[in-house]
Amino acid sequence: MKQTFNLARPALVALLALGTFRVSAQAPAKAQTEHMTPELLWSLHRVSGTAVSRDGRYAYYSTRTTDWKTEKTVTHQYRINIEDGTKKEWTTEAGKTITQRYDKMWFAYYDNFLYKSVDSGATWQEIYTKLQDAENVWVSPDGQYVAYSKDVLVKPMLGTDINSDLPNTTAKVYTDLDYRHWDTWEDGKFSHIFLANIKDGTAKDLMEDEPYDCPQKPFGGAEDLVWSPDNKGFVYVCKKKFGKEYALSTNTDLYYYDIETGKTTNWTEGMPGYDMAPAFNKDGKKLAWLSMGRDGYEADKNDIVVMDVASMKRMNITAKWDGTVNGFIWSTNNEKIYFNAPLEGTEQLFEVPVPAKLSDKENPVVNNITKGKYDVTGIVGEGGGEVIVTRCDMNHSAEIFAVKPKYGDMRQLTHENDATYQHIKMSKTELRSMTTTDGATLHAWIIYPPDFDPAKKYPTLLYCQGGPQSALSQFYSVRWNFQLMAAQGYIIVAPNRRGMPGWGVKWNEEISKDWGGLPIQDYLTAIDEFSKEPFVDKSRLGCVGASYGGYSVYMLAGVHNNRFKTFIAHDGLFDLKSWYGTTEELWFANWDIGGPFWKDPAPLSYDRYNPVNFVNKWTAPIMIIQGGLDYRVPIEQGLEAFQAAKLHGLNAKLLYLPNENHWVLHPQNGIAWQREFFKWLDETLK
Repeated sequence: MKQTFNLARPALVALLALGTFRVSAQAPAKAQTEHMTPELLWSLHRVSGTAVSRDGRYAYYSTRTTDWKTEKTVTHQYRINIEDGTKKEWTTEAGKTITQRYDKMWFAYYDNFLYKSVDSGATWQEIYTKLQDAENVWVSPDGQYVAYSKDVLVKPMLGTDINSDLPNTTAKVYTDLDYRHWDTWEDGKFSHIFLANIKDGTAKDLMEDEPYDCPQKPFGGAEDLVWSPDNKGFVYVCKKKFGKEYALSTNTDLYYYDIETGKTTNWTEGMPGYDMAPAFNKDGKKLAWLSMGRDGYEADKNDIVVMDVASMKRMNITAKWDGTVNGFIWSTNNEKIYFNAPLEGTEQLFEVPVPAKLSDKENPVVNNITKGKYDVTGIVGEGGGEVIVTRCDMNHSAEIFAVKPKYGDMRQLTHENDATYQHIKMSKTELRSMTTTDGATLHAWIIYPPDFDPAKKYPTLLYCQGGPQSALSQFYSVRWNFQLMAAQGYIIVAPNRRGMPGWGVKWNEEISKDWGGLPIQDYLTAIDEFSKEPFVDKSRLGCVGASYGGYSVYMLAGVHNNRFKTFIAHDGLFDLKSWYGTTEELWFANWDIGGPFWKDPAPLSYDRYNPVNFVNKWTAPIMIIQGGLDYRVPIEQGLEAFQAAKLHGLNAKLLYLPNENHWVLHPQNGIAWQREFFKWLDETLK
């Protein structure tokens, strides 16, 4: 579950800046004459693939645009012909959201009501009216049942729940851990799965009185439940632990609910790590899911496990492959699985055969289908002999592409952002290799300004990735956007240091319990080696990053020996002791840091790799950004760092965002973020 600590990738957050911006979102510049600006970045359509039709002729996708002035988002749904690329906008009555498509039935959910269409969305019939406060809706393939999630009060924890005669109290009462998570205090409500018979309207809470969540919070969604093709039941994801046990464990399991018997069975009992994203093959005879082997390790190797439903025999079909899986789909013929995964600074499409008879003696060979300088960010489906995927790179937001599996050829289906990009000068990106202090090979992405001239000297930014075990690939973010940074005249050095997936499992795991060791040396290697280029102005080097990247900024500020002229840290870990006492998913700290600071002997991280111990060596200006609702890296981390910097006599700035969590999710806060980000660089680096 790599999202847990990752700041750099999936957060769709706008960062808008002041200064040299010359183009507005409403008035694109002339062709190939302008650089990327925050206004243009916000004008892009955010494309998401949703499904491929059963006959393989069409792909369905949605586009989302946000007006930062009003902070309102508009979503449109489209159907595109995979063969000829013609598209049609799909609008349902009153803006209904299509939730599922079967062969002859479509279902949509809107305003607490469920609708059915038997003519591909042309007309809709209201079929179920009791979905008040439902958050996810899953209709059975035969259309007889609907499962949905809904918050239920299980354990009263708020003062008004306990003391009904004190309506104005704000008291919260806790006797166990996991009292807050990511950006939300525990209120005693849990997301439960309900099952309703559409014909007679009866509904049942399948998790009655259980203090557990499905979908998983905060990242789980529709992928946490899947109906079996025979309509007899469904599989759902849940971590059935509470309090301290929940805070110390990553052990989610897959539970099967049988409609006829009303019984729930744990299908992954004895599998101790994350088990997620269940998916039946087309005939329902096999189930596949993503699985991690070790409890408490959120960045463990993510494998694909396949189970024969009749015999319950399981097989890890990627066990001997040296990589970690992001997501997957079954092929339409049930013979193989397509998946995407990090590979050497990118994310690519792979395939692996599924043996007809599952056996541990089998060794399925993984085939790397695509090999370009881009990220395959998601797999939509299979149609017309092609795999439909979403793809982006450091210069382009995601669009829908079709891939021929046999050859890896890729063609673009959607062109939602072409009109904007045709006016924008692109940045050159290249992957460079370097030798580390211990003789290993380090690869770093280099992103150049659009008008790069090797005869000039440029200020250069070392970018420190979060995660800490998330891929530094050809991602395209609306906040940590390399194209936008380079457009302001900076070269960016983005190293694939220890801890990055895509370079083998060993490299991926070498960061645990060594946060401030070899990974920090990798950062120094990258900036030192690239600074040998004559176009790098070594008197104008900056260092920026968030989450573990923010921790890296704090560490580098104490060991850089005057390499850097300025620093920016967003939601970084400053004091590992106080962080351990306030963060919530303690399994993460136990695995990566080595346990609590009172452990005997104490983990080395609290002494050798704790940024607070190096403040007396801080010499350069530093900007610190902190979200008030960040319970993963809580508020004391940013405030302690800012206070230490000021008391140490440094030029320092604090940007505090009281209503943001580990990311920046409000558009106008994103504008403020970007303005202050580039303003600080202008003042301290340019």
